[in-house]
Amino acid sequence: MAHLLSRIGAFSHRRRLAVVLVWLAVLVAGGIGAATLSGETSNSFSIPGQESTVAQELITEEFGAGGATVDVAVATPEGSTLTDAENSAAVGDLVETLGALPGVVSASNPLDPAAPSVNPDATIGYSTVTYGGLIEDVTDEQRTALLDAVADAGTGDLTVEATGEALNAGAPHMGVGEVIGVVLAVIILALTYGSLVAAGMNLLTAVVGVGVGVLGITIATGFLDLSSTTSALAGMLGLAVGIDYALFIISRYRQELLRGADVGTAIATATGTAGSAVVTAGLTVVIALLGLSVVGIPFLTQMGVAAAATIVVAVLVALTLVPAATSYLGMRALPRKVRADGDRASRRSGPGFLARWVAAVTRHRVVTVLATIVALGVIAIPFTSMATTLVPTPEPDSTQARAQQLLAEGFGEGINGPLAVLVQGEGAAQAAAEISGPISSLSDVAAVTPPVPNAEGTAALVTVIPGSGPDTAATEALVGDLRAELVDLDGVDTYVTGATAVSVDVAQALDDALPVYLVLVVGLAFVLLVLVFRSLLVPLVGVLGFLLTVGASLGATVAVFQWGWLADLVGLTSTGPLISLTPILVIGILFGLAMDYQVFLVSRMHEAHTSGEAPLEAIRAGFRRSAPVVVAAALIMFGVFAGFATSPDPTLKSIAFALAVGIVVDAFVVRMVLVPAALALMGERAWWLPRWLGWLPHLDVEGTALKGDGASDDELRALREESETVESGAR
Repeated sequence: MAHLLSRIGAFSHRRRLAVVLVWLAVLVAGGIGAATLSGETSNSFSIPGQESTVAQELITEEFGAGGATVDVAVATPEGSTLTDAENSAAVGDLVETLGALPGVVSASNPLDPAAPSVNPDATIGYSTVTYGGLIEDVTDEQRTALLDAVADAGTGDLTVEATGEALNAGAPHMGVGEVIGVVLAVIILALTYGSLVAAGMNLLTAVVGVGVGVLGITIATGFLDLSSTTSALAGMLGLAVGIDYALFIISRYRQELLRGADVGTAIATATGTAGSAVVTAGLTVVIALLGLSVVGIPFLTQMGVAAAATIVVAVLVALTLVPAATSYLGMRALPRKVRADGDRASRRSGPGFLARWVAAVTRHRVVTVLATIVALGVIAIPFTSMATTLVPTPEPDSTQARAQQLLAEGFGEGINGPLAVLVQGEGAAQAAAEISGPISSLSDVAAVTPPVPNAEGTAALVTVIPGSGPDTAATEALVGDLRAELVDLDGVDTYVTGATAVSVDVAQALDDALPVYLVLVVGLAFVLLVLVFRSLLVPLVGVLGFLLTVGASLGATVAVFQWGWLADLVGLTSTGPLISLTPILVIGILFGLAMDYQVFLVSRMHEAHTSGEAPLEAIRAGFRRSAPVVVAAALIMFGVFAGFATSPDPTLKSIAFALAVGIVVDAFVVRMVLVPAALALMGERAWWLPRWLGWLPHLDVEGTALKGDGASDDELRALREESETVESGAR
């Protein structure tokens, strides 16, 4: 692989103009395609074949329903009621205005005698606004028109607010936090390189890669029903790894220049060595993301495939565009003071602090391993109380939150999360009437509406109002109680659906799929790492370290987002269960990124060991050579994820926060403390591979073949001199 990638690097150097123009053409074509072919995204989550999803489809078939809805809550001033002449006229005008809005097919009147929707005191009511399309069909302009109408109506004596599924759609937009994350990445790159030109080029190539990936996803929205979070997640991950992958190759290129190599040779060598590690690391991320398909949830599969495709683009950019752009950069990749020094090979480098760090960690290896495990175990404790839901929690000061509060005051908390019971079959209306009594007697049931039959009499719909809110454990338990109560009905089929029921079904599917996902992804990555390091214990340490990382990451996320600890750090205005997608997405993404650091850090240790150094010295030497780049890469990752953690999108916010914490824990605690200490504890046994596995192919991510096959004596001497200078500088 090293030979192949070095030839790709050499080709990109020789044909640099063509390579750059091809990538620019792809980027421009993606922009044109996104502008002309893109479609709407959605925030609706469901699982084909689950009871709640099947029920929604059947309700659409039997009743012709299915349009997205918004509840517009109306409250009177103290001392008056909605039935007063003036208030009644205002309500009528509001209903007429709502019914005439773009996309709206109907708006109910709270004071309609046939179907009133007011509380017993007639002080609070609501109008149900129904759109002609599903959630994803409601446009931003239609949502804006409704919110403007609600705001205008609320300027009089009545209090008017709106909430509902149709207001929850819309893709998240880049905010100040994301921009700060990118700026922080530029600063770190500039400090790492000592050159703004090199830092800018690194960021520019990463932006091209993530731009191509995100634009491709945007084009796909015109043909597929994609979640609004898909492109944001792919962009966040693609930007982070794109910067890091370019950083690894450019850093190795700079090392080759310091050895005295010319630009072309340095590019080819860097692409063959660091590029091999990039391919291996990128492959682990792709495995983790594509593995999300085993869950069997279409929108999760789409997220994984889209993000994996963006990672593939980032790897291709790193192997082709980065060498081409580096060729234009030439010697300017080095700081000006270094370029002014004619004897580049005599430059001394090596972070003294990191050398002392790894020396202390490996010297006190037993204490280090135990202390790390205990500390991360304590941070992971909140993970045991993690709760998840798909029911979105509105921002406290939004019209959605105020509307839900009004409805809860007038009708109880359960009005914000009603459950629907569909009865289907001959005699459905009678069966629905008979079950209303038993349903009313269930725990946490506040009200049961009279059955509503369809025109043919083959189905009936019963609405159950829980006594608790939609994201509470009591309402989730009620879903199970309803299904247990209805399971033995003869002659008819029954289904329970609603936002909480969908959330329960998705959570159950994720719980069932998570063990399979972990076995598949961790197993495949373990095999890949065995091939890379030709060892069983090194990959085992890497995988077990990841378990500590993910426990600490999700534990910290629960403490902040569910318990409310230090919530102001991410601008969190309300606490509650995590979005159901958060755990499995974090596990998948973080596993791939954790293996990135494992490959980049340990591959240099393996390189030193295969060169003949003793196990302990190999660990320390490899750490000194790779740790500075890993530190910079981890800080960049953290900056990007921390920036996205300020996003207003609740799904993206919790995922980005968990990833930011996970990066810090994995890079600076697991990979730079636990792994070197554990490898030092195992000594020579760390690199043990059973004889019966000796037939396994050798991937050579360190580029050993480039050094030993066809290398000149001068090149080999330069390699030895560089190793000596790095180590002496570190000491």
